[in-house]
Amino acid sequence: MSLITETNEEYYAGQHSFVGDGVTSEFTTTFDTPLSIDTISSNGNFTVTVTPSAPYIITLPSSQTVKLQPAPPNGAVIVVKLNTPSIWNNYGSYAYLTLNDIIDNFLVGYVGHGKLVSSAKRTDILFHAKRGLQEFSYDTLKSVKSQEVTIPPSLSLPIPQDYVNYVQLSWVDNLGVKHIIYPTTLTSNPYNVPIQDGDGDFIQDNFGENLESASLTDERWRNAEDYQLSGNYNINLQNTGVYNWNWAKLAYGQRYGLDPLTSQKNGWFTINEREGKFSFSSNLNDRLIILEYISDGLSSDLDTKVPKMAEEAMYMHIAYSMLAGRQNVPEYIVNRFKKDRRAALRNAKIRLSNIKLDEFVQVMRGKSKWIKS
Repeated sequence: MSLITETNEEYYAGQHSFVGDGVTSEFTTTFDTPLSIDTISSNGNFTVTVTPSAPYIITLPSSQTVKLQPAPPNGAVIVVKLNTPSIWNNYGSYAYLTLNDIIDNFLVGYVGHGKLVSSAKRTDILFHAKRGLQEFSYDTLKSVKSQEVTIPPSLSLPIPQDYVNYVQLSWVDNLGVKHIIYPTTLTSNPYNVPIQDGDGDFIQDNFGENLESASLTDERWRNAEDYQLSGNYNINLQNTGVYNWNWAKLAYGQRYGLDPLTSQKNGWFTINEREGKFSFSSNLNDRLIILEYISDGLSSDLDTKVPKMAEEAMYMHIAYSMLAGRQNVPEYIVNRFKKDRRAALRNAKIRLSNIKLDEFVQVMRGKSKWIKS
């Protein structure tokens, strides 16, 4: 099981200090974050400072050990310090286990003579652990990531590299307050846009494949003004496209049966599967937005973090998956671990929901207040 091995200096300051003796050239840290260095550029996730200063050749015999050549003189102070992003990643790391830890613990606790699984290959356990982490990430672990980006004049942003599904998109005002950007059904992004001749027939290239053109639907959506969609006629009384200008007397927000889909000013987005991008309405140009999305938790392989609150659920998933896939395992044993998996997963969901009684009471008290104008 994971134990605290870092010193307070390593955790809070992100550094480890040593004193040279003129002989020792290797200095071992106990950072939870492995040290790394690029052999080509000599850049890494840490720096080494020696006082008094002198030129040194720095190498890494292991992920925790720094070697200096020549050995620092007697009384020299050597400081190994993580860079800022690595320090951030190190904070709060005790709440997680790596996928490698999960596999090692499962081998110790569940595999062997007289145990649940008499024998198992590490690769089999790895497969089921990854599948479990992937499934749990969608609705239990909620491996939510976020990006802060600015919408360019093209009104589109590429989908993040480890994206599985979006959680929420919001633009941020000058006070730092988020305003939710909603998906829209007012338009769509065509996946195929074949070129047609005057008779409406598709035109092919020399290889017999349809020629593609830019989407007119996307172009018209980019050029659409906000008031043409929302019905905010106080800005302009021209022909609005969606709503005829004869409605202008009723003004913004005063028409009976106002559709919430269009009667908001935060803008809209669509997902352009053809280009692999998010597309935004024109009123969001140059806006600062926060893109929150779900990953499947497998982008960093065995270093993937698993919350300790879901540790038991991972063990039960691996156990059930391995037993269910083996021959001659009694059905009642498979059903037992299926129930254990379901119970452990339910407990993990409750723990990770992070519902606090005080916050719940605060919300409910607000429901009983009258807002007077």
